Amino acid sequence: MKLDNDLASCVRGALAAYFRDLDGEPPHAVYDMVLACIEKPMLEYVMNHAGGNQSKAAEILGLNRNTLRKKLKQHGIQ
Repeated sequence: MKLDNDLASCVRGALAAYFRDLDGEPPHAVYDMVLACIEKPMLEYVMNHAGGNQSKAAEILGLNRNTLRKKLKQHGIQ
């Protein structure tokens, strides 16, 4: 799917820039950093696409509705 390739390319590019910009400093908690950067805008977009309907958004995301609610709260969304 084209989106998968586009998204993967964006992530690779951002990571390449991150590691380049470290300028010799050791990387730290890259996994958590990437998830934090991606998760909030993804949740915002899907919630908007679902018209604010958490059940529909959870289905689109492949999450349990309670998990979605927890993540929305963590990110200060709705």
